[in-house]
Amino acid sequence: MSKRTLFAALLLTSALSGGSALAADPEVYKIGGIFAMTGASPHYGKVMSGGAQLAVDEINAKGGIDGTKLQLVVEDHKSGSAQAAVAGMNRLIDVEGVKAVLPSFSTVTLATMPIGDQKKILMLNGGGVSAQTVGTSPYMFNIRSMASDLAGGIAHRAAEQGAKKLAQIAIKSEFGDATIAATTKAWEGMGLKMVAAEQFQADAANIDTQVAKLRASQPDAIANWPTTPQAGLAVKRLRELGMKQPVYCMEWTAEDTKVAGKHAEGVEVVTDYFAATDENPWSKRFAESYKAKFGDMPDFYAANYYEGVYVIAELIRRSKAKGGDYYTGERLVQALWENPTFDSVYGKTLTFRKNGVAQKPVAVFRLENGEPKFVKFTAAE
Repeated sequence: MSKRTLFAALLLTSALSGGSALAADPEVYKIGGIFAMTGASPHYGKVMSGGAQLAVDEINAKGGIDGTKLQLVVEDHKSGSAQAAVAGMNRLIDVEGVKAVLPSFSTVTLATMPIGDQKKILMLNGGGVSAQTVGTSPYMFNIRSMASDLAGGIAHRAAEQGAKKLAQIAIKSEFGDATIAATTKAWEGMGLKMVAAEQFQADAANIDTQVAKLRASQPDAIANWPTTPQAGLAVKRLRELGMKQPVYCMEWTAEDTKVAGKHAEGVEVVTDYFAATDENPWSKRFAESYKAKFGDMPDFYAANYYEGVYVIAELIRRSKAKGGDYYTGERLVQALWENPTFDSVYGKTLTFRKNGVAQKPVAVFRLENGEPKFVKFTAAE
């Protein structure tokens, strides 16, 4: 019997032994969010919390869950502080009484996972990409493509365009280490050569030493792994120091375009992809509502956390329909594995794979005149 099957069986036995008496509904279903509201990258906190809050507002406007409303309770991890994240996670559980949490950033998710595991709290990540969040806790799920997925996508794209030698640059962090390792595995697995991998501190203002080493390795292409705004900084210095090779990124925002300026032109981004289309009315309603409320079109981060709230709300509904003491992290996880498929704002449905990661569209974009232009979908594994 697999660990997942055993875990589900234990949860079901526990639920059945609790009797069929109906548990009292809480006054409100509180959902925790741990976002970068301050620090170096508040852009992420704005869009992630914005997407989540919009979903809460929509669900409440329709009566909540059988008349009980949702409430998003946000804690600030200050753009990646593990200490702040752990303190926030404990407050969400011990003070606010949440049963489900939306973490963000790889370092934050990894720091809070042991608490979620110990206290049996459903965790649904829509932002961090660390492979270390996969398969290490029965309470941890991801609706963001992981670093291994995106690294594979970039490796396939670079090879498709004729690159034989690849160099990488990343932040000095668990995320940077994991992404470099995943890319190296994917690249060398295709029989190609990794010629350099350089890292720099997240708060570094000067990365010329690292760029010089990349230049000396004479790569055919560069995988640029930092997040906003360091992704833009790396591109700026690569170009200013004479490197004209194709650059591929895992993510890119308007902030990166501001930092890189004219050097952003032609950069390609392989990442999760959200687009509002006529074929998907829900996506259009979401995009229009988000823009009306926040003034910008939603990116995939906003879409992921918007979708995450809808997934949690559906899990509460499913768990409640089974009766008993339904509002626990254990019961929410049980409800997910009983049916791992959910309606998706991306179109049709999403299904959680056996490793707890939902398969998401991965697309290639090229930056033209400061704007990302869709190129194609690509292999992500």
